[in-house]
Amino acid sequence: MKQKHVIVIGSGVAGMASAIRLAAKGFSVEIFESASQPGGKLNELRQEGFRFDRGPSLFTLPHLLDEVFSDCGKDPRDYYTYDILPVICRYFYEDGTVLDAYRDPLQLASEIETKTGEKAQKVLHFLEKSRKIYELTSNVFLFRSFHQFSTFVSRDFIKALLQWYKLDPFTTMHTRNSRIFREKHIVQLFDRYATYNGSDPYQAPATLNVIPHLEHNIGAFFPEGGMYTIIKSLRKLAEEFQVSIHTGTKVDEIILSGKKVSGVRMGNGIHPSDIVVADADIVYTYALIKNHPIPKRFITSGRSTSALIFYWGIKGNSPELDLHNVLFSSDYQKEFEYLFRKKSITDDPTVYIFISKKRVQGDAPEGSENWFVMINTPENIGQDWDVLISHARKNILVKIERMTGRRIEPQIVTEAILDPRKIEEYTSSWHGSLYGAHSNSVFSAFLRHPNFSRKIQGLYFCGGSVHPGGGIPLCLSSAKLVAELVCRRER
Repeated sequence: MKQKHVIVIGSGVAGMASAIRLAAKGFSVEIFESASQPGGKLNELRQEGFRFDRGPSLFTLPHLLDEVFSDCGKDPRDYYTYDILPVICRYFYEDGTVLDAYRDPLQLASEIETKTGEKAQKVLHFLEKSRKIYELTSNVFLFRSFHQFSTFVSRDFIKALLQWYKLDPFTTMHTRNSRIFREKHIVQLFDRYATYNGSDPYQAPATLNVIPHLEHNIGAFFPEGGMYTIIKSLRKLAEEFQVSIHTGTKVDEIILSGKKVSGVRMGNGIHPSDIVVADADIVYTYALIKNHPIPKRFITSGRSTSALIFYWGIKGNSPELDLHNVLFSSDYQKEFEYLFRKKSITDDPTVYIFISKKRVQGDAPEGSENWFVMINTPENIGQDWDVLISHARKNILVKIERMTGRRIEPQIVTEAILDPRKIEEYTSSWHGSLYGAHSNSVFSAFLRHPNFSRKIQGLYFCGGSVHPGGGIPLCLSSAKLVAELVCRRER
């Protein structure tokens, strides 16, 4: 039987994992990536002796990445290693409260009670509810195709259906957290998890309270060498399975023969293929298919947040900061009103600071640190970003000095900036949204695009804008689902 050929569009973590899984199953696989190096949003920047992880900076559910290797008969530890983080994040509040979010639930609960007075037992009860949501949803929404009949007759689905009320879908995240905790600092801490998929805790369903389970009941991790090590390890495995990775190569069109994929067109001609897997935003992907209009709901549905990131090489060290740090806004609700309604940036945004030098000594010169400084922004709808960036930079610098006591502007020795326009340009993310559609509705999980096309044979989708969603773990899940679908349908 003739070996079938697969073209993967995009080399994000989902595209790489899909390609590897399919190559290991006997398909001939090529990846076409428009950027100069693989990785998509999970990439790196090197500048004047500093190295920065450009995008995702937190690693959860590492067994999903390990499975890519072990399912191919390889030992993942031969390719990469990682450590569990005892402190996941250090939180700073305007009243001077500084709280370490320990990975261990008992330590976290004790820290919260000591620093804020919120009873430790409430925290432990909250995390137990988070665990139950995960147990009910993971094998239905996260690790199974939600667009096939077999899911709806599975034991897991029936179990979740019978206990739907435990998922808390009809209460907003903020409302639920405000009812559980009396202390506003802790409400804000757990509200923040809505931003992990670019959503608004004042609108998103309390089902998203599943996310703290991943960090505090399972753990948050960090790869040795930094986050880009994930892509390096996948690239090495891909090359061992003869996956060809073409960088700097933009796909202009997905070619069809009738209602079936037949290849892709690029500047240097047509490349035939039996199967196409798109690891790109679903809107961008549909724009590559002639005579197949973009489904209206993917254009009109609300988009997730984007980001403004400053990559600062800083002279000096910061013992007051940890690997991951959050400087909270004093008015969280106002911040989300600006992000989702006004489509702008408040003067007091929540600031996230990630310093990989705390773990990877070679990421900055001696006596220096590499600061990844990020705020959430709205999607790109044509705002005057140059003005917004200028204002945001000033406000961030003032906020850092106010909340940490350190004036860093004179210590910045190098700077690079990533904004929603560049995110859209570099990663083909519609409007620069990091996670595709937001999850501000109880129906959001049901409305994500499936991992296959119902109208075009041989066309499949992976990555953050399709089922099951954004973030490294869910992108890896989408890759596994795609590989299973292709093997079942295309043999």
